[in-house]
Amino acid sequence: VYMELISRVIAEGKQAIVLIPEIALTFQTVRRFYERFGDRVSVMHSRLSEGERYDQFLRAKAGEIDVMIGPRSALFTPFSQIGVMIIDEEHEGAYKSETVPRYDAREVAAVRAKKHGASLILGSATPSVETSRRAREGKFGWYRLTSRIGQAILPEVSVVDLREELRDGNRSIFSRRLLSAMDDRLKKRQQTMLFLNRRGLSGFVSCRSCGKSIRCPHCDVTLSLHKDGSLRCHYCGYRIPMPKNCPSCGSPYISGFRAGTQQIEREVHRLFPQARVLRMDYDTTRTREGYEQILSAFGNGQADILVGTQMIVKGHDFPDVTLVGIVAADISLYASDYRAAERTFQLLTQAVGRAGRGSKAGEAVIQTYMPEHYSIQTAAKQDYDAFYEQEILYRELMGYPPVDEMLGIYLSGKDLEKLESCAEQLAEWIRNAHVEGLCLIGPADAALARKNDSYRKVIYMKHEKKIILLKIKKLLEQQIAGTDNWNDIFIQFDYNPLQAY
Repeated sequence: VYMELISRVIAEGKQAIVLIPEIALTFQTVRRFYERFGDRVSVMHSRLSEGERYDQFLRAKAGEIDVMIGPRSALFTPFSQIGVMIIDEEHEGAYKSETVPRYDAREVAAVRAKKHGASLILGSATPSVETSRRAREGKFGWYRLTSRIGQAILPEVSVVDLREELRDGNRSIFSRRLLSAMDDRLKKRQQTMLFLNRRGLSGFVSCRSCGKSIRCPHCDVTLSLHKDGSLRCHYCGYRIPMPKNCPSCGSPYISGFRAGTQQIEREVHRLFPQARVLRMDYDTTRTREGYEQILSAFGNGQADILVGTQMIVKGHDFPDVTLVGIVAADISLYASDYRAAERTFQLLTQAVGRAGRGSKAGEAVIQTYMPEHYSIQTAAKQDYDAFYEQEILYRELMGYPPVDEMLGIYLSGKDLEKLESCAEQLAEWIRNAHVEGLCLIGPADAALARKNDSYRKVIYMKHEKKIILLKIKKLLEQQIAGTDNWNDIFIQFDYNPLQAY
């Protein structure tokens, strides 16, 4: 679909920008586009040197290329005649800058597309709740692909309750169902992907007996475990000591999750010494060519099993992968983030979708301590509509975006006492504004309360109208500018932040 749209745009003498969320996707994506459009395609990403990026921008400005592909930074390619802008996997958080200047590539792309009279395409199998809501309200056009390309069918999905595995004496990180499926694929000389999502976690605590995590009673997000043994909410500051037994079922099997990709790789080697295993995570992709080397080797059949974090489940197309094992599906549910269920559904749906993309039937095994959670149930069924209906109800009950707008205010400084005083002063200014319908949360310690000897605090505001938050932001900026004691305090504002600061 993307290539056909781009082909028509190029025929009109115009150019196209294709945004992808991860550098890891560049290898396969660029190869596909090169095969169709030749050397009129270029790529932009952070692994290129400054000189290489500059050269590509010069080529674009000189009209030597028609298509630019890359992550967020490719958005600023100096094309003069843009015909279409495509944002693939539009739901990904990577499209929002977490550094100054904070911006959402989707919003910037919409402005740029409008200026050029270009089309803007947001593509995803699991659209963000915000995008889906706009489409349902008629603000966006909405087109659905209801079947896979060619003869491929959706994989068969099994949900394994790890609580039952524990009760039956299986203390391995692999369920019996997944072990059996891995052994079967090795015998058939087919490939397996083992996925573990470790990104975005901050010391969550859960019970292996009942599967429940310890959550904030005020914000309905998980509490994070800190070095002093306390559990804290990074939205409102709620704090309790780490319990010795599960508050829900009394079990002593309560702790933080410790498994990582290296542990999974070692366990695979122990259980299947004959298997050829590759691991793809931050450690193995630090070198400039790390992504391409691993993906190329796996795509060429030089490995039987690929173990990795979420970078292995986004958009890759390996026809010989017939099994995807999701080692701990509910890890992302424990993130201290109101989007936790959405992120979990998206990751699981994307992961399941890597199996059976060729002519061979696929299978996915989802291992979880919370098989009854709606994000896991709907992901197993690949039912986006059912997930959306549940999730938007939760957002309505809690007043989270996109139902209400949210503004994060992040403060940092070297002097803790001064920082706490300024944060309280800021909160007092907000309260004194007497804005009807405004919800103020905090000040509280940030998720990482101290970084590089600088302390960090956070305040959140929620209101149904963004214009109200904009007015409060302007008011606060005026108050700060007229006060002397803010010189050593660094402050940032962020709309609808992706996670706790």
